[in-house]
Formats: sequence, C-alpha cells, structure tokens
Amino acid sequence: MAHVDDGGGKKSANVDINIVPFIDLMSVLIIFLLVSAVWTQVSMIQIGSSVYGQKTTDEKPKPPPKAEVPFRVDVKSVGYNIVIGSSNYPIPKINNEFDRVTLLKELRKIKETYPDKMDVVVTMADELQYKYLIGAMDSLLAADFPEIGIATGGAQ
Repeated sequence: MAHVDDGGGKKSANVDINIVPFIDLMSVLIIFLLVSAVWTQVSMIQIGSSVYGQKTTDEKPKPPPKAEVPFRVDVKSVGYNIVIGSSNYPIPKINNEFDRVTLLKELRKIKETYPDKMDVVVTMADELQYKYLIGAMDSLLAADFPEIGIATGGAQ
C-alpha cells in the first residue's frame, strides 16, 4: 500500500496501485514479439550458391503464364476502358449510355485469349453512379471472370 502525503492537511490519501493490467499487457507484448520473430525467420529468402556461379543449362527464362497478365476495366465518364497487359481497348459511350454489349464481346475475346485468367480489377471515376460499376461487374461475371477486385482512387 502506498501513502501519499498531501502537505499537512488532516486527510491522508492511501493509493493502491493495481499492476495486474500492466503485467497482462507485458505478457501479451512478449508473446507477440516471440511469435513475430518466428515469422520473420520463415519469410527469409534462401539464396543458393548457383546465383553466383555459371549457368548450368542453356534454357531461356520462361515468360509468365498468361494468367499472370495484369487485367483492369476502367469505368470512366466517357465509357469503358479495358487494359490487358500493355494494351488498351477503349469502349466509348453510345447515345450517352455505357455500351455493355461491346464490353461483353471484348471481355469474351479476352477470355478466349487467356482462358486461365480469372481475376480482374475494376476502377471507376468518383463522379459516376455505382450502377455503372455494378453493370461492369455483371459483364465480367457473364464473361467468366469471377474474381473481381475493386480499386479505390478512381479510374486511371
């Protein structure tokens, strides 16, 4: 029990310091540090001596599989823009409406070219209504791209 002297008054204040929450906090922090130290060790990359040696084979490096090509659909105020790899396919509006029919045709062509591709990122301009984003997502699902991600920050 701790005693606090208040400088000559008639009352004295006795203060009990409860250190149990502090011990609990320290226990949790120590466990967290021990667990995270194990995971940093697991995530290290092992580099073999073959990196510094001569090539043992004459194989050319393989290009990434077609499923790893970046794929994005931008919903802009002027229409859709499909970006696959380094290629752009703009789909302008027709009569001030988004052309979902042409979008679906282009998406099906891409699916034929990249049959293993399942993922796509959709971006949208901030000033547009969400129904246009949902329309693009519906077209992607119809073209058999089930893994749809939405990027924030507007269309590029």
